[in-house]
Amino acid sequence: MLSEYKQGNLNESEGVRVMRMNRMYMPTLREVQSDAELPSHQLLLRAGMIRKLVAGVYSYLPLGYRVFKKVEQIVREEMDNIDGQEVLMSAIQPKELWEESGRWAKFGPEMFRLQDRHGRDFCLGPTHEEIFTDLVKNEVKSYKQLPLNLYQIQTKYRDEKRPRFGLIRAREFTMKDAYTFDKDEAGMVESYELMWEAYEKAFKRCGLKFKVVQGDAGAMGDGVSHEFIALSEYGESFIAYCDGCDFAATDETAEVVYEVTEKEEKPMEKVSTPDIKTIESLEEFFNCGGDAFVKTLLFRADKEIVAVMVPGDRELNEIKLINAIGCAEHELEIATEEEVKAATKADVGFAGPIGLAEGVRLIVDARVAKMKNMIVGANETDYHLTNVAYGRDFEGEIADDLLMVVEGDTCPTCGKALMMDKGIEVGNIFQLQLKYSKALNLQYLDENGKSQFVWMGSHGIGISRTMAAIIEQYYDESGIKWPLAVAPYHVVITVVDAKKADQMELGEKLYKDLKKRGVEVVLDDRKERAGVKFNDAELIGFPLRVTVGRDAKEGQVEFIVRDTGSKEKIEADKAVESVLNYFEEVGFEL
Repeated sequence: MLSEYKQGNLNESEGVRVMRMNRMYMPTLREVQSDAELPSHQLLLRAGMIRKLVAGVYSYLPLGYRVFKKVEQIVREEMDNIDGQEVLMSAIQPKELWEESGRWAKFGPEMFRLQDRHGRDFCLGPTHEEIFTDLVKNEVKSYKQLPLNLYQIQTKYRDEKRPRFGLIRAREFTMKDAYTFDKDEAGMVESYELMWEAYEKAFKRCGLKFKVVQGDAGAMGDGVSHEFIALSEYGESFIAYCDGCDFAATDETAEVVYEVTEKEEKPMEKVSTPDIKTIESLEEFFNCGGDAFVKTLLFRADKEIVAVMVPGDRELNEIKLINAIGCAEHELEIATEEEVKAATKADVGFAGPIGLAEGVRLIVDARVAKMKNMIVGANETDYHLTNVAYGRDFEGEIADDLLMVVEGDTCPTCGKALMMDKGIEVGNIFQLQLKYSKALNLQYLDENGKSQFVWMGSHGIGISRTMAAIIEQYYDESGIKWPLAVAPYHVVITVVDAKKADQMELGEKLYKDLKKRGVEVVLDDRKERAGVKFNDAELIGFPLRVTVGRDAKEGQVEFIVRDTGSKEKIEADKAVESVLNYFEEVGFEL
């Protein structure tokens, strides 16, 4: 038995172990699973690279894990190139540290919380700012130990309300998170710029087409933030950008330039509008455009009722509202019908700023504060008010910008029209400033022996999400088209008929020759029909295929490039040269 096993897996004269597909665990599927919405999700399942355990939780199978490890290694190398030092922290984090930063309650229901047998509270880490800050606080005491760049590649946990899109919106995912520690603000900015450059290099090596845009710090911090968005028509993120300058931002943060037309102020009037509630029906009733109206939207922010006013022809940006009123994202909810009636004394659809119940907080977009003769709800069922003016008829808290950006809006930097695109957030960088060092008392002694707070940055790359984003940019109707840098194997040698000795001998010889040159290669020697093998090769996405078939007797093989679909018959002894030449053409180095 041992000799038979060796014969099947080891070319003993050369000492080359053959990776044979007949022994590989790669359960490919022909049908698309019903709950797989995005191409990346569908293809990862069909290509036998992942399997779902429960919603938002996946296992990586051998081929998928090889891709995962390659993405991980690219990121690791770029972190090491900027003097990042890799560590591995616990995924289980104590409640006390999160309470020190004020995020135990603020992070909300996305946090997996648990208790040990003694009743002590913990969470499964959704991120690691507190843990790294605490680590450094206990070890770093002097300016001589700064700057410092620590990173890890580790599993994170977030209890997504609606996990979807496979690896893109999962409850368990792998992230590279790095934390920089500097003596002052200038050092923090320098670390931020170094991280930016490293991210660009990493994503380019992965073959991604991406944009860097202004981001929202959210629950992470209070400073500058940028996101790295892999462009995809299936992406969850919308980005606004300008071709005339370098402005680019997520739709959550993009500043909206919205001009208000100056009008002569008229006396306010109450108008009967029976059962007319929507902007569209109001436009028809009053025979005017949506910009003549102002919507008053009601929310519950934690325990507070908030009324928000935005122009009738624009949509509210809830992230901007959250930042304006200072609540956590999970605390903001649309007010119920009962809450609307209590706040306005009217049915839903007739809310306005005048006569709101006591205790209702009124937030007004800055553009609304400049409008004259606006039409608003009267806080009375079946009535609206016309010719309403801010300052004369009502007042509230003015917020600079509460609007959602749309394509064609004016660029806030150069004045040209903005473009919109969709994508997948694969990385982010944050200037945390002193948020966590002050909260957890992370200080060092400077050159004069005086205590100073450490300036921090937090920087993440979604390893599993990047893997999915690559597929979203590299696939066709037949399957995945992996870039060489992240492909599970560079080359598949497909033996058309594994029962034919001449085909198997030539296939194994080519395998040995490619392996000796450092090429990652797999031999498809399965006792399957040729069509099944070809389909699997395209589905899995091996960049190059060498087909050994009936022409093996004449010393000829077929050389196929997955990306372009090009096929050519070549001499078998030129196969290695063809592979290496292709690597050189596309700029790939072994």
